[in-house]
Amino acid sequence: MSTSTSPAPRTAGAPAREPLLTSRFVRLALADLAYFTSVGVGILALPLYVTGPMGSDAAGAGFAFGAFALSALLLRPVAGRLCDLWGRAPLMVGGGIVAATTLALTAHAGSLMLVVALRVLLGVAEAAFFVASFAALADLAPESRRGEALSYNSLGLYLGITLGPPLGELLIGTVGFTGAWYGAGVLALVGAATAWSIGETRPAGQVPDTTRRPAWIYRPAIGPSLGFLASVVAMGGFLAFAALRAESLGMANLSLPLLVYGSVVVVGRIAFARVVDRLPALPLATAALVTIAAGLLLVAGLRTPAALLAGSALMAVGVTFSTPAFFSAIFATATPAERGAASGTASMALDLGLGAGPMVLGLTARAVGTSWAFGVAAGIAVVGALWTWSLLPHDERVLDRHRRGPGS
Repeated sequence: MSTSTSPAPRTAGAPAREPLLTSRFVRLALADLAYFTSVGVGILALPLYVTGPMGSDAAGAGFAFGAFALSALLLRPVAGRLCDLWGRAPLMVGGGIVAATTLALTAHAGSLMLVVALRVLLGVAEAAFFVASFAALADLAPESRRGEALSYNSLGLYLGITLGPPLGELLIGTVGFTGAWYGAGVLALVGAATAWSIGETRPAGQVPDTTRRPAWIYRPAIGPSLGFLASVVAMGGFLAFAALRAESLGMANLSLPLLVYGSVVVVGRIAFARVVDRLPALPLATAALVTIAAGLLLVAGLRTPAALLAGSALMAVGVTFSTPAFFSAIFATATPAERGAASGTASMALDLGLGAGPMVLGLTARAVGTSWAFGVAAGIAVVGALWTWSLLPHDERVLDRHRRGPGS
């Protein structure tokens, strides 16, 4: 395996902590927040729009959602390659502009098929913006603080997806669907403008060798990405069925488990951001998957409100560390000229996990109940933990080469 399991060596006389919260880093987080808040508005508005003004049904809404995820999934490796060839800025700015245009045009779509076509185009924008954003993050973050940077930066995505739906509900209630779609478009445009203000982050001279056949999939990222996929499948299953479990337990506030989960992740990402850089990435990712499994098993095994809330919090602790740990491991294998490809390959797990996970676990819930669905999700997390642990380099010769750094 690669350098993903060992912290970067510190040279003699180097400062104890390299600067992280620079102006460009903060602007990147704000660009992500604006863009993903626009995505959050669409998450709430789309099913209501399709089943309301469009006159379709839940199947139509699902079709529109699926079209977005499919195009984003297929194009992430392409976006990664272009990100390394052209730079991060063109894809972030271009992706934000395309997203803004697509969201605004959705307000004037006259049929479900036109909505679906616009969602496909939005998936293209999503692939470009997301992949380039993560590559830019790896460019801007000091190597010794990359895990901390990932923890902080991920708050833009989490807060955007969290704040977007209530904002969408407010916009629909006050200015209607047209105003909501235009509002989402303006947010995406703000994200593009903020990304433009950052400029290009790819280090000068770090361009992939165009004489070789392009690698659309970054092979060193495949192993850690499979472990990351297990965490996303487990998380997707929890997000899909937490409210249903709360309803079956007679809880008055059905969103309380999700609120507990989201609050713990946000607070944990801030409070423990520096921990990721102090521990080897793959062992930390393994422990995070075990913690996720433990939380899901608690929810599956005990049918009480207290167990649901405690399991939600425990699982959130695992999620707090899983994404930064896995992305730290993945980016440690990539040179600056390969970060786009690494980001594109790894981020495919998000589409696969959040798309396929709830579908597979939904079939389980329909057949044998939600307890079994949570149990299966826990099993997937355990398998992911075993897989991730197996990626640890056991050959002392390999470990020694990693300690001496790339090129040794």
